[in-house]
Amino acid sequence: MTQRIENTDLLVVGGGTAGFGAAVAAARAGLAVTLLEATQKIGGVMAFCPGMPWGGAFPVDRIIGGLIEELSDRLQAMEPPAAEKRPCSLENFGPEILYDPDLATLTMFDMLAEAGVTVRLGATAMAPTMLASNREQAGARSGAALNDAGPTKAPEAHAGAPRQKIAEVACYDRNGPFIVRPKMVIDCSGDGDIAAKAGVPYKLGDANGNMMAVTLSFHMIGVDWRTAFADADPYFTAYARQGVAEGSLHPDLSQLYLMKGFHQGSVFCNSVHVRGVDGTDPAALATATQEGRRRCHQLAQFLQKRVPGFAGAHMAHLSPTVGVRETRKLEGLYRLAGQDLAQGRKFPDGIVSCDNPIDDVMRADGGMTHNAALKKGDYYTIPFRSLLPASISNLMFAGRIVSADPLAFASVRGMPQCMAMGQATGTAAALALRDGMAVQDLPAAQLVAALRAQGLNRIGPAR
Repeated sequence: MTQRIENTDLLVVGGGTAGFGAAVAAARAGLAVTLLEATQKIGGVMAFCPGMPWGGAFPVDRIIGGLIEELSDRLQAMEPPAAEKRPCSLENFGPEILYDPDLATLTMFDMLAEAGVTVRLGATAMAPTMLASNREQAGARSGAALNDAGPTKAPEAHAGAPRQKIAEVACYDRNGPFIVRPKMVIDCSGDGDIAAKAGVPYKLGDANGNMMAVTLSFHMIGVDWRTAFADADPYFTAYARQGVAEGSLHPDLSQLYLMKGFHQGSVFCNSVHVRGVDGTDPAALATATQEGRRRCHQLAQFLQKRVPGFAGAHMAHLSPTVGVRETRKLEGLYRLAGQDLAQGRKFPDGIVSCDNPIDDVMRADGGMTHNAALKKGDYYTIPFRSLLPASISNLMFAGRIVSADPLAFASVRGMPQCMAMGQATGTAAALALRDGMAVQDLPAAQLVAALRAQGLNRIGPAR
């Protein structure tokens, strides 16, 4: 069989919100872009948990700008509108965007096509082939162009390491193996498989290896909103405790996060969380998905029988598989820390603003938090260096594999922020290839200026 080889400027691995942002931004900047997505649908969490709100899009009640604003505007301009801004019912969360998930997916595919992105669905990136990089061309100091006065140098173990580059990536689809030879790679896979196989150090979960719970969501259709939401408690705590006590609900369903869906009479149920699951283990994910289905059915029956307003409703839009919150956190030139958030740091190479709370969901135990990450009315930014490995000159990563400690990670992982991280890396790929430099040597001011021109706001040095 003839070997299939594809050449491209940029290979984006993973078609979630980060991969979407990276691919669109890079293609609009003139690059030939190939986007690989292992499933048959882009969107990541949007595909796994249809209707999951875009939370965190409005730090201090102002939208972050860029592609998430463009996507939201396109949906809101439809007749009837397919998206809207709503307040979140949970403490410390700002406004969020509710949307029609099918029309959002349609619009994202349209935006990829309009930009000229080659989208390969049902295709998996398997392993990279590494080559030594020309260090003189790439620059002698890892991350030198991006450093500021703070503690931002590359990790000691890699600060002096010779740079490598990804020469090609072995991939697979239903027709067999093929090879992609890219000039630049952005890992937006959610799990960082390609980056990890390329040698980027990483950590799983928190200091003890505990990862946040995975989730299966669903909708209830035909709910009487007025009756169902007569009580202001967003967790329906009294009903949940009753259900757990009588054995009608799993003990981890002591809080039921039920919110009005985008369409009248629909309720989005973001309540079923399965703990102790390694999101990098396919067998564990399959087992967790079936357990989640059981709990979702159990919860739907409980709502129909016991909670006012749900008697005539039915379950729909059950997640096809669990949504994974956390696996690998890659080691970047800068590891964003909870202290940075608390201080409201605005980094010189900050590429997106954020004020999300510490949204930690069931790691070792059944506890959940959404404590404020910083003082009210302030925000922080995510530095570009947290998306860069120390010693691979043509690799970046974006999304929930960002370099961050467990506390910071629990805040930065919102879909709007992931999309902006992707947009930043896609833009950086175009700039670095244009100027023939390693991504670590791209001047921060140049990237920030390009992102501001694309509508992202409150980025770069504090003004």
